[in-house]
Amino acid sequence: TLRGFVDTARRVYSLTADTKVISKALELMLLPPISGFWEQREYEVVPAKYQNFYPDLSIVRADERYALDLKTTYRLLPRDGGTPTRVSGFTLGAFTGYFRHRDSTKNVTFPYGSYRQHYVVLIIYTQVKGQAGGVYPLERLDDIMPPIRDIEIFLQEKWRVASDRPGSGNTRNIGSVTDLAALRGGRGPFAHLGEEGEAIFNEYWQQYLNRDMARAAELSAPPFRNLREYLHYRNRLDLLARLEETDETVST
Repeated sequence: TLRGFVDTARRVYSLTADTKVISKALELMLLPPISGFWEQREYEVVPAKYQNFYPDLSIVRADERYALDLKTTYRLLPRDGGTPTRVSGFTLGAFTGYFRHRDSTKNVTFPYGSYRQHYVVLIIYTQVKGQAGGVYPLERLDDIMPPIRDIEIFLQEKWRVASDRPGSGNTRNIGSVTDLAALRGGRGPFAHLGEEGEAIFNEYWQQYLNRDMARAAELSAPPFRNLREYLHYRNRLDLLARLEETDETVST
């Protein structure tokens, strides 16, 4: 696991639990094995040109394209010391721009609509609190306590782990579900809609307006704020009933 960064003088700079640093380090560690896996299967792996481009990796062969985004988050530890059941939320890319204009090449490696599927590599870990940064000789590497533990990695289709709410506040990014079991099983709210789930996910987020967007469109409020309201808005009472049946099953 991660312990720190090494300079040319063979000094190790130990890591704290800073989430941005941990995320970038984990992503850098995963890129070679992910690229190797696909290249062995005769796919070309095209990384994003810029940090704000989507996706992190494009998997390409002839007319096949798959989007692969790497997302890192940490488990939320219960106050009673029990087993974690939730994670800190993360974002799944913009719901404006290239997501709505699917032939656009702005801020995206290839047009969004040209990908056969959009995947997320989820990297989940537990933070080790109280780690202070320090400098160690390389020979003392084993003395450095890792800032994270229990790393878990799995692959899901983007729409299956998407929430029906933005990432945070008034952002224009798609939010994720935070329930660990739902993430592992790909059982976000859109997945409960069965075979229409992916289509509804795309329609929902292409039409979603946050408060600022609603005001710009001269609306007093957004037409819907969550999936239930959207299904009412679209008069999809059949899907609403299915969603409510799922909720009843989960609650019992």
